[in-house]
Amino acid sequence: MTLLNNPRTRRRRLGVAATAAGLLAALLTAAPAVATPDPGDAPVQEKSVSKSDVAEARAAIEAGEIPAQDEVVHSSNITHLTNIPKDALAGTNSDLAFQGKYAFAGNYDGFRIFDISNPKAPKTVSQVLCPGSQNDISVSGDLLFLSTDSSRSDDSCNSTTQPATEKSSWEGMKVFDISDKRNPKYVAAVETACGSHTHSIVPERKNVYIYVSSYSPSASFPDCQPPHDGISVIKVPRKAPEKAAVVGFPVLFPGEGVDGGGNPGAPTNPGVSKTTGCHDITVLPSKDLAAGACMGDGILFSIKDPERPKVIDRVQDNVNFAFWHSATFNQKANKVVFTDELGGGSAATCNAAIGPDRGANGIYDIVGKGDKQKLVFRSYYKIPRHQADTENCVAHNGSLIPVKGKDIMVQAWYQGGVSVWEFTDSDKPKEIAYFERGPLSTGALTLGGSWSAYYYNGYIYSNDIAKGLDVLKISDRRTDPGSRIRLDELNVQTQPDYFD
Repeated sequence: MTLLNNPRTRRRRLGVAATAAGLLAALLTAAPAVATPDPGDAPVQEKSVSKSDVAEARAAIEAGEIPAQDEVVHSSNITHLTNIPKDALAGTNSDLAFQGKYAFAGNYDGFRIFDISNPKAPKTVSQVLCPGSQNDISVSGDLLFLSTDSSRSDDSCNSTTQPATEKSSWEGMKVFDISDKRNPKYVAAVETACGSHTHSIVPERKNVYIYVSSYSPSASFPDCQPPHDGISVIKVPRKAPEKAAVVGFPVLFPGEGVDGGGNPGAPTNPGVSKTTGCHDITVLPSKDLAAGACMGDGILFSIKDPERPKVIDRVQDNVNFAFWHSATFNQKANKVVFTDELGGGSAATCNAAIGPDRGANGIYDIVGKGDKQKLVFRSYYKIPRHQADTENCVAHNGSLIPVKGKDIMVQAWYQGGVSVWEFTDSDKPKEIAYFERGPLSTGALTLGGSWSAYYYNGYIYSNDIAKGLDVLKISDRRTDPGSRIRLDELNVQTQPDYFD
């Protein structure tokens, strides 16, 4: 592992403490991370588009229907405070986590820590080179967790990519000590079945439980054989994180045969992803609930026993949902917003041809009590602005804005930008504000845009795949009360009780 651009210890090599062999200091020449070729989130790349699509994009710009290339536009109630470009970590920017005055930004090449005590001028505290897509990130106390979902030569931060068909590949979770934000230390590695595409934490006083989401893309991968119908649960002792280990693999989709349970996908349900695991899980510890977005299925489950989560209800949408991607509870825990990542994040789906119900959010009410709770579909929400066919755009990661009595969230839509929208009335969701840029390119579909857009202590932080960190301020009577809520820590996939 290499610490890059630390203001105090530039290029200083850190000591490493870990139980797994091979946790060595990384080289500056470490190979960049490569994403698993799954229908999930994709790395930055270019795709050719037809001449007619290019012509339509340019015509739409000239007509003022979409912003010009790289042009920043936003609603009148949004202020763009600053943009911090990518620096030493050149890979794809991914998820965000927060603690006190710090923001932690994942990147396929590692992670970056910002001091956001002045949101108008965030400062880089440290950058850690540790390749391993997606480097989905979360923090708890003095610990930071990173997901690795690409075939690596070993579990160190100087690992290299290798074919997914290689039996000796390593994928899983990495644990860092961040008690010194300028000098994070790599302390543990835990290999998990099919790696870790994303993860969610259930923090307790003595331990942190990690729910590891991953899925099996193909039976040809020797380290990821079907049926892969559950999640890995890791237990990390706070005082001895080097003892982190898998303590269970609860099966969420029991079934018969080699494929297990879950949505069978095509040809039974054409256009719907076959369920071979979960993409993302959001936990709500105050209610002992979790919601799982699991490829072809949406699930609600109890986490009263964090080592043994139990499915309460399961729903499918074989008409409009292609890939169940993520979930967000409202504060009262009587609704869940599920996202559909149609096209895996690499397609242009915010256009008239796709329409308003696909690549969108699905809003579900939670009815009933206890283990008899059910998910009931109410409506879809999709941003009301069409994007160019050279822009990847689809529903992605977002968080609640804590306004008592209201259901409001901010959400990333890749090159569709950032949308602030309300779903207090489950049947009539509506947009409140937005921020976006024009297409990265008018000649080719170039992947970029906001990966995650989250509200933290009065500001919106967006980690743009290509452009870096954006900080936004919303000023609107509907959202202003949220600025009074202050958190010490925020991992969006571990939803807090804002009004406790």
